[in-house]
Amino acid sequence: MAAPNSIGNTEINWDKLDKTKFYVVGAGLFTGVTVALYPVSVVKTRLQVASKDALERDTFSVVRGILKADGIPGLYRGFGTVITGAIPARIIFLTALETTKVAAFKMVEPFKLSEPTEAALANGLAGMTASLFSQAVFVPIDVISQRLMVQGYSGHAKYSGGMDVARKVIKSDGIRGLYRGFGLSVMTYSPSSAVWWASYGSSQRLIWSFLGQGSGSDEAVPGLGKIVLVQAAGGIVAGATASCITTPLDTIKTRLQVMGHEKRPTAREVVKGLIRDDGWKGFYRGLGPRFFSMSAWGTSMILAYEYLKRLCAKDE
Repeated sequence: MAAPNSIGNTEINWDKLDKTKFYVVGAGLFTGVTVALYPVSVVKTRLQVASKDALERDTFSVVRGILKADGIPGLYRGFGTVITGAIPARIIFLTALETTKVAAFKMVEPFKLSEPTEAALANGLAGMTASLFSQAVFVPIDVISQRLMVQGYSGHAKYSGGMDVARKVIKSDGIRGLYRGFGLSVMTYSPSSAVWWASYGSSQRLIWSFLGQGSGSDEAVPGLGKIVLVQAAGGIVAGATASCITTPLDTIKTRLQVMGHEKRPTAREVVKGLIRDDGWKGFYRGLGPRFFSMSAWGTSMILAYEYLKRLCAKDE
């Protein structure tokens, strides 16, 4: 059981959710959030794969280039592929997240740690585990969508759609081609997810403490407005922390996944190329959009997620 105190009373546990309603309504909510923030992912990905002599190497020039060439639809390249794979990936992620979180809180409880530390460990472990489970579905979607995002940009190949990408990748590299960068994806998203959820869990409790919300189980539950504000602030802190820590790995992973089969660089070659072209700052290509994306996505996602849990809570 998560956090047996007044702050824990602001959370809704997995065993109190209507699972069917949770998945169905959740699919709609998270699809809406994805629609709103998807263009940021497109811009971030293009910045990360830009060649040294590319004309568009900052956020505004990339956006202008996309709008000039393709209009608004250009900001949604690969969206169909992403949304198709995102639903099963999120179902796996949320199920693993919630069930692991319950077990993790029970596991750390005997150590009598401070509440922020306990929340960081339990949420971090849950986030990392959920990410590991969802990668099997997410990585092929990531490979296909990112190739669609950068097609025709900075010398990258063009495709007629997601199925065309999948067919060409499988033809040149087999099924394993769809899992290109899988190790780096696990190394990127699992720590990122762990950092995100650990930061979210601990920052929430630190904010509650700052606001004078004690840890007594007999205290009144804070009002919904205050809960939402604290959760939103926690989402911003978590997104900012995770983006700063994991952007270098994300840049390497993205480059590995979108390079054409005729190049097939290793991770070491990608690292050398980034250092040669831009020095160490090359690892932080796309940090601005990624920072914004993870903070905005994190805040939007966590508010939708917490709202969803309240909406789907079973009546006592």
